[in-house]
Amino acid sequence: MLKARLSLLYLLQFAVWGCYLTSLGQLLGGIGLGREISWFYAAVGIVSLVMPALAGYISDRYIQPRKLLTLMHLMAAICMSGLWGYLHTTPSPTFGVTFGLYVIFLSLYMPTIALANTTTFRTLSSRGEDTLRDFPRIRIWGTVGFVLAMWLVNSLYWHDGVIGFTLSDANEWGRYRMQYTSGQLLVSALFGFLTSAYSLTLPNLDINHLYSTVKTGITGEDTLTDILGLNRFNLFRDRRLRSFLVFAILAGVCLQISNGFVTPFITHFAALSDYATNSVAANATMLFSISQIAEAVCILLVGISLRRFGIKIVLIIAMLAWSIRFGCLATGNPGNGLWLLIFSMVAYGVAFNYFNIAGAMYVDHTTYSGNKGFGQGVLMLMSNGVGATLGMFGAGAIVNRYCTWEPVMTSNGPVPYFMGDWSDVWWIFAGYSTLVALAIIFLFKPVDKNLSHTSNR
Repeated sequence: MLKARLSLLYLLQFAVWGCYLTSLGQLLGGIGLGREISWFYAAVGIVSLVMPALAGYISDRYIQPRKLLTLMHLMAAICMSGLWGYLHTTPSPTFGVTFGLYVIFLSLYMPTIALANTTTFRTLSSRGEDTLRDFPRIRIWGTVGFVLAMWLVNSLYWHDGVIGFTLSDANEWGRYRMQYTSGQLLVSALFGFLTSAYSLTLPNLDINHLYSTVKTGITGEDTLTDILGLNRFNLFRDRRLRSFLVFAILAGVCLQISNGFVTPFITHFAALSDYATNSVAANATMLFSISQIAEAVCILLVGISLRRFGIKIVLIIAMLAWSIRFGCLATGNPGNGLWLLIFSMVAYGVAFNYFNIAGAMYVDHTTYSGNKGFGQGVLMLMSNGVGATLGMFGAGAIVNRYCTWEPVMTSNGPVPYFMGDWSDVWWIFAGYSTLVALAIIFLFKPVDKNLSHTSNR
């Protein structure tokens, strides 16, 4: 029963993200902010520089994780509702207002991912469960929620009081599907309110006992450095974590590149005469969902792989999978190259899990019990923070160098598509992933060859 309750938390939590994460680029292109895609995906990294680590510190020291989850999801849902209302009622939204509201939402939502991990690891450990065995089986439901949300926004339309489902852009309501409109933000907000309410039902944890085991040398009243968690960057003194966190920065680049540009890339084929009526080009979000389905399948292999092969081999596999994903995107198309696009989505499942999920488990294994919440926050800071920020600005410059948003006349009038030499773009990203894999091979030397047990120090 407990594991089912934690599984439902992940399903709801990741549905919030799945509603917009992979389709946001198409929304931005449609409202005239397509050249700013890199800013919106880099924002994930900007807020992750501080907020997840701060939330992790608070949950380690002051507030029950379930109460903090409830509060942050509630405020995030309110903010997302405000962003939807602004875009829904403003004919020409500005970058400043749109980006500002989005950053506030992310500042509240992104810490909940690390908090959910912390809650799950602590709850399982307090009951003597094996986190390496049980966490993947629980986390897989986050992927299920993400996929279901993607399918919903891909197919659901709402315009002028008319609501329904379609998979075709040729349908008179096809261009009003939520994968193209601000409706994706409204659905995300609704899932956020639901997640907030559900978080209140989670079990309490003994935070005072956990904090008493932290070996940080803090004495007296907490200073600003303590509150921000900067003093606990002594995690970097642990050689088991130091080099891993550096590679987390490099790997974090790949994830946001994939999230930000894949759906506009797939959709742009609809502007080419050979694929104008192609159903794949009209359902980019649905095709992308194969990535999450592959992720759900692969996640069950993470714990087994860590035990058998160790963290280093798992990380190498992850980066090579990113190379394969980008290479397949460079050569695929919705016609006779559809199998390459599908294979690129399958490769994503391996790439994501074998770094992000394995990384969360590795950090939990190698940190002291009172630092585990902060450790998850630091991991997100490195991957979704520093890595994603630097990566998205660099990727945005590369994509905008080769591609531009252009209005293309269709049966439903002019529609903006992201046109250009996408093949060169994806090959550049594939080369980067390969270089990171080589760096791991020659430079990463973990102390723990594998994770044979869960550390609860």
